[in-house]
Amino acid sequence: MACTGNWRRSSDRTRSSTVSTGSTTRRRSTNAPLSPGISPVDGRWYARSPCRVSRDHGDRFDRRGRRAVEVLVAGASLENYFLSAPGSAVPSAALRWLAGAVRPLTTPLVPDDYLALFDPLWCGRELRGRIEAIHPETADAATLVIRPGRGWVRHRAGQWVRVGVDIEGVRHWRTFSLSCPPGGPDECITITVKAVPDGLVSHHLVRQAAPGMIVHLAGPDGEFVLPEPPPPRLLFLTAGSGITPVRAMLHGLLYGPATRGAARPGAASPRRDTGCRGLPDVVLLHSAPTPADVIFGAELRALAVRFANLRLYERHTRTGGRLRPSDVPDLCPDWTERTAWVCGPPEMLQEAEDHWAGSADRLHVERFRPATPTAGGEGGRIRFTRSGRQTDADGGTSLLIAGERAGVLMPSGCRMGICHTCVGRLASGQVRDLRTGQIHGEPGDLVQTCVSAAAGPVEIEL
Repeated sequence: MACTGNWRRSSDRTRSSTVSTGSTTRRRSTNAPLSPGISPVDGRWYARSPCRVSRDHGDRFDRRGRRAVEVLVAGASLENYFLSAPGSAVPSAALRWLAGAVRPLTTPLVPDDYLALFDPLWCGRELRGRIEAIHPETADAATLVIRPGRGWVRHRAGQWVRVGVDIEGVRHWRTFSLSCPPGGPDECITITVKAVPDGLVSHHLVRQAAPGMIVHLAGPDGEFVLPEPPPPRLLFLTAGSGITPVRAMLHGLLYGPATRGAARPGAASPRRDTGCRGLPDVVLLHSAPTPADVIFGAELRALAVRFANLRLYERHTRTGGRLRPSDVPDLCPDWTERTAWVCGPPEMLQEAEDHWAGSADRLHVERFRPATPTAGGEGGRIRFTRSGRQTDADGGTSLLIAGERAGVLMPSGCRMGICHTCVGRLASGQVRDLRTGQIHGEPGDLVQTCVSAAAGPVEIEL
């Protein structure tokens, strides 16, 4: 909820309070900026006036709303809970008590609307995150450190998360692998984003995002994870940004209980850890155009120096050509005795599935981009019934892309058929699955617009 306007009373911007910690009592006074949307008035706290409330609730923030803020703050002991040092947490029991106490006074708004005035991460109705830091990895990739808000569920190394970014008034959802194991510093999470050609969201996050930016989150998901306990011998085959989920796995493996307290990458490591008792034997085969294009390159090399049970092989494609699964036997002679995790471009994944055809139970793949559309298909006119728009598309263009080009606000997530967010109800006609070429669909069916193309005239309820 965004509020704008003048402070009701701003002649005295100094706050003074008494803070007790154990047997020590001290007074403090500060001229630090106040929380946006809230103003102190004679020791009591009200919203700024006049105030514009988001259109979800209309232009309604009257005396009852100001009284609700006063009750909310007073009941929480403002100085102890809301004006504490940065990074301190509001006790969940106190928030639950407050929510129940003030709910009758806040209608039609809810307590979350007022809590969000202090910190957007406190909103319980939707999961949000705040970008705390951005670390460049290569010329076109960066790691974003995100502090998730209330409702975040601890992930597993290798999983992905959907991230919603508002760009020019439109919220766009994309899926990114989490590049950190669970339980990071201050419970922050990281995603590592590579700016891809024509990638609206990836370019925005890499080139324009800044610390303090709020993003929307969905809970972690995905099955590209290690079993517990992990196999004794592992093989990772990655290319480009496919290293991101594997990086999280490596940290979980190498910095687990057996090596707790070990130096982190980049720290001084004067001796090689040759013991590695209880840790799996790991082979990592990774490819990128040049050494400078290797995401986490310096970190991976430091890990290989630090841990004797990790063997790293880099293929730089501009000089050495593509790394193919058919190269694996020469680089890792005991590959048939290892369980493999493969992440990279669609061509590599398809070749890996062919290479491991006789032992698919030892192969796990993660796709970052949709499979290459199958050839053929007639296409047709697509009519979006709710928006009243229509367009013509060939048999290789997905309904999602066709709708966005026609100006339809299309629901989307991973955009490759995994998260099942890009769906629409079929009103008439049939669609063709771009992954398999199969034609299907009956009126009323939910179809995945990101991996489906028109097979003749189609009507979609979007």
